[in-house]
Amino acid sequence: MDASPRIDPQQQRSHRRRNAVHSALLLGAMLVLLGLCGWIVGGVPGLIWLGFIGVAGLGAAMRVSPGMVLRLFRAVPLSRADLPEVYDITVELARRAGLRRVPPLYFISSPTMNAFTVGGEADGAVAVTGGLLRALDLRQLAGVLAHEICHLRSGDTRVMALADLIGRTTRVMSFAGLLLLLFNLPLMATGGGTVSWLLVLLLVFAPTLVGLLQLALSRTREFEADVSAVALTDDPDGMASALQRLEDYQAGFWEDILLPGRRVPIPSVLRSHPTSA
Repeated sequence: MDASPRIDPQQQRSHRRRNAVHSALLLGAMLVLLGLCGWIVGGVPGLIWLGFIGVAGLGAAMRVSPGMVLRLFRAVPLSRADLPEVYDITVELARRAGLRRVPPLYFISSPTMNAFTVGGEADGAVAVTGGLLRALDLRQLAGVLAHEICHLRSGDTRVMALADLIGRTTRVMSFAGLLLLLFNLPLMATGGGTVSWLLVLLLVFAPTLVGLLQLALSRTREFEADVSAVALTDDPDGMASALQRLEDYQAGFWEDILLPGRRVPIPSVLRSHPTSA
């Protein structure tokens, strides 16, 4: 990893600002959809209760410790004695990223190629699978670790936890609204009430719309982490080769043989990382 940056700092700051605005707009749109569902179901009192539920749910989600998540995956801590080169790379990347602490590394005994981040900058950790360590060389692995460290620095785990909470609550409100409509169908059939079918359609499609917005938000945060990771490693080719290796793994051998051309063509609105080309 060369210390001299190849990415124009001004261009990177501009890219970061655009992604921040994009993320805020997507989260705002998700909150508007959730609020509309709450209003349809319960009016103004429904919005008030929705606010209380949202604050309580977000507080509970933020209190989930990284250790609890890692235990669910049976992750074990890695020391410098286990993987000295990987450990040193992590220390250097954390220094370049300006983190107050080096995130500990954890190992998950799984043949899949995966890495993920839990927690925030103050208590976060990075987990890698055995399949990833075996498949990538050190140069590619540095790109993946830089990507995860950038997620920690940007607080992306918190952002996506909020998006997940909004998505789950929207699905609950949509189900509750449609259930109330079903119970009131006999009353409406006898002329005892009317219903706005536009609002019914909103209840039906709100979970799908919020899910698409959540995918777009995830894509935005992944793009930002990829660009920031290249700036940390100063190795765009290493990052690109790591992304290509992961993409080839996800495509799979049988997909290439039995379903050629099935994958979504580039560019795709649902792509979670930039093209490696």
